[in-house]
Amino acid sequence: MASDMYANYTVPGLELADGHKVADTLQMRIHALNDLQLTLKHAHWNVVGRDFISVHEMLDPQIDQVRAMVDALAERMATLGVAPNGLPGDLTAKRTWHDYPIGRATTSEHLAALDVVYNGVISDHRAALELVSDLDPITEDILISQTGELELFQWFMRSHLENPSGELLTENIESAKEAAAAARRVN
Repeated sequence: MASDMYANYTVPGLELADGHKVADTLQMRIHALNDLQLTLKHAHWNVVGRDFISVHEMLDPQIDQVRAMVDALAERMATLGVAPNGLPGDLTAKRTWHDYPIGRATTSEHLAALDVVYNGVISDHRAALELVSDLDPITEDILISQTGELELFQWFMRSHLENPSGELLTENIESAKEAAAAARRVN
């Protein structure tokens, strides 16, 4: 039955329930990526100190690409017959992660905190991939491509957090606030 959220159709070759299940999975990815692009922009505005300009300029292309990822997922949801929700109230009501806790801070603090943020987004993207892999290869392909880009962006950040021995400053740290504190102690 059609509603303001679900259409009576999905893409050819998928059962209606499967198409809607895949789209529902994408909704949380949209929320996570919307949150990520806002967090990246926040860091872009609030990063200070040594390496400011390189980090400031590194973040803008990531923000643009993450925004494009949101659009691709929203359009895929619509194609599958489900209305995407990009409203901030829905994002804050449904998110399962904490708000980014860092304000004005050094490049190292922001990069360490963002590394932890990327851990969560990438892990959740991979979990979504598992959910859709047996149902829809088109959506799977989109998520694979996005996960690869997100991993590349994280690698850019990690290059600032790694020592010559290959040890990562944020290893085994699970909160953005703790990661920023670890970066503060090192610098």
